[in-house]
Amino acid sequence: MARKFLYIVASLIVLVIAGGFVMRIYESELTELAFVPTAKFEKQAAFAPSKYAGSDMWFARPGKKGNPADWLPTGAVKAEVQGSAAIFFVHPTSYIGRDYWNAPLDDVESQDRARLFLRGLASPFAGAGEMWAPRYRQAAIGSFLTTKPEGQQALDAAYQDVLLAFDEFVSKVQKDRPIILAGHSQGALHLTHLLKDRVAGKPIAKRIVAAYVVGWPISVPADMLEMGLPACASPDDTSCIMAWQSFAEPAEYDRIVKVYNGTTGFNGTARKDTPMLCTNPLNGGAAPLAEMKANLGTLKPDAKLETGELVVGAVPARCDDKGFLLIGDPPEVGPYVLPGNNYHVYDIPLFWANVRADATWRLQKFLQK
Repeated sequence: MARKFLYIVASLIVLVIAGGFVMRIYESELTELAFVPTAKFEKQAAFAPSKYAGSDMWFARPGKKGNPADWLPTGAVKAEVQGSAAIFFVHPTSYIGRDYWNAPLDDVESQDRARLFLRGLASPFAGAGEMWAPRYRQAAIGSFLTTKPEGQQALDAAYQDVLLAFDEFVSKVQKDRPIILAGHSQGALHLTHLLKDRVAGKPIAKRIVAAYVVGWPISVPADMLEMGLPACASPDDTSCIMAWQSFAEPAEYDRIVKVYNGTTGFNGTARKDTPMLCTNPLNGGAAPLAEMKANLGTLKPDAKLETGELVVGAVPARCDDKGFLLIGDPPEVGPYVLPGNNYHVYDIPLFWANVRADATWRLQKFLQK
């Protein structure tokens, strides 16, 4: 199983990568699949402060062999010299079981699946520096398919692990070293809170090259200020946020908007009818629209699902007025497109080469300042 092609293969018959905000909107369609845990919620015992000091609690960290983010698709050349950044990447939902609200760390299937996810999602950032990707007791996918309080409790518990891992990461990284933050779906959700709690208004904010908060809605007026970094408005910008949610056209995202409108932002005000942050990954946020010729390479699997190739110029990208990223006609990148032409599963692979170039270029600009 470990040789199969990145995250696209691993049990996506249940669309596990879409775990997170987007999955909530499909509750009616997925009820029959019964992913909501049946077990009683049990509060997770807090890890000891030293839990992340060793290598066992990391999928990737300096000195640990078998870094899944080192994978490269056909057509991508390994960087001659690795960048100087330290990269903290939070993986998306990989636990689809019903026995627990938070994934046990000894669940082999979800841990293997998370490693596969890292191959496709974290690999674009690996050339910019050393990768740190923590294991954590993620919220089960069913946590996003229920209004029961246990769902939020599971997310809160997962976030505490992420915080502890981040604090260990910061303690081990050189004090003047640039930092790149990245995450997708559930991982991006935790990253929004981490920015609010550990970056905003603190000295470390000056060390952030960029934060790639992908596949999770961020309200521009209700969340951004509290997260401590502005949106990236140019590929030359640093200490800024890149964020997008991908849809082909015609895009049907009314259900996402409905859920979003019922939530409260970090500043305590309603997110209702506020624009979501959308920074175009094809031009570094410089403009809402970029033509497909700007796409340096979309990651697409081969027929055997054992490797992948980069397809140049596959899709364009345009941020609409609500903050969704539209990619034109539905591209053929795989069978795991969600209802409404939702390409959440492919948020990063659609722009794999551009994301890689973006992270490398921003690091260069950061070091020049």
